Amino acid sequence: MNLKSIRDSVHGNLQLEEFEVRLIDTPEIQRLRRIKQLGFTYLVYPGANHSRFEHSIGTMYLASRLAGNLGLDEHTQTMVRSCAILHDAGHGPFSHVSEGVIDTSHEKLTYKLIKESQLGDILSEKFTIKEIITIISGKGPLGQIISGELDVDRMDYLLRDSYYTGVAYGVIDVERLIYNMKLEDRLLLKEKGVQAAESMLLARYFMYPSVYQHHTTRIVNSMFRRCLKKLIKNKIVNGNEIYKYDDTDIISAARLQKGYIRDIITRIDTRQLYKRVYSLKIDETINPKSLYKLELKINKIEAEIAEELGVHQDHLLVDIPEYPTFHEMTTPVSVNGDTVTLGDVSNLVKTLKDARFNHADLCIYLPEQYADHALKLNFQEYLEIPD
Repeated sequence: MNLKSIRDSVHGNLQLEEFEVRLIDTPEIQRLRRIKQLGFTYLVYPGANHSRFEHSIGTMYLASRLAGNLGLDEHTQTMVRSCAILHDAGHGPFSHVSEGVIDTSHEKLTYKLIKESQLGDILSEKFTIKEIITIISGKGPLGQIISGELDVDRMDYLLRDSYYTGVAYGVIDVERLIYNMKLEDRLLLKEKGVQAAESMLLARYFMYPSVYQHHTTRIVNSMFRRCLKKLIKNKIVNGNEIYKYDDTDIISAARLQKGYIRDIITRIDTRQLYKRVYSLKIDETINPKSLYKLELKINKIEAEIAEELGVHQDHLLVDIPEYPTFHEMTTPVSVNGDTVTLGDVSNLVKTLKDARFNHADLCIYLPEQYADHALKLNFQEYLEIPD
């Protein structure tokens, strides 16, 4: 068997079979080299320039390690590795940043891409498209390897994002996690792996405010999303084919425009970012979860505040943070022949379930010239926060 070696900065030398090389060499997977894993986080952490491609091959490596440890046969291991390579193929420019603009998740776009492109033809030589999509979507025991409570996708991005940002919170004990999993009717964590699972949950808990939801990154993301919405609305970018664009395509298209779009992208290029004029800690509200219902009324809220301030609505951005879901809490754990959840056997996990809203806050952003005037406004009157 001819093997190709790739040197990865996180995992070292990764071995690829000829079939996997053919998948990786398709334009659809090569595009991921031009998609930043952490979007605009490089404006906060200069080293965060790693790509979705790096993450995909890293996920493949960990999937291979776990599949081998679970004793899967060679055919099944190749299938799991292939799914790991493909799992993020549908991501749009700047990864999750563009996902907030369109109605379709990157997972569904991945399924569409596989069916439409040569990826489907290559995969069909060894597998059915249905079984590949089933695994990528996290269904069945094998699906939980790629997309489950303690999946290899999450393991790789925590390690990789920590490495490139220089934030040490994301360092997790992958070895202990992999060697303490077993496959029955589903993927189970052995009792000896509870501590490693706790460390992974803690890593994500601390990485959210430090990296994924860093206040400056959130400002840039909000600005870019508004810019991308305008590009799609003006039919400069086809929102239905967002998975065909890369980061440079969108930035270049925006730079060629005039007016608002050009202003936003110039601000991002020169780091002349909007200012945060209001912040509401979500854990200080009566019912933190209910605050996310405001997403349905953001346009109305922005219009009313903008009118009061005498600014154009496009210049005012209301940003609701990403909902802090921690699926690791429901990880099934095998204890003395019984199956319980990680939350049942870990007091630390129970504490984190409530603490997950501690770092999340609703924010309002404006260009600097309007910031001082906005500080006089009582924003809560406009938010109408539900009980």
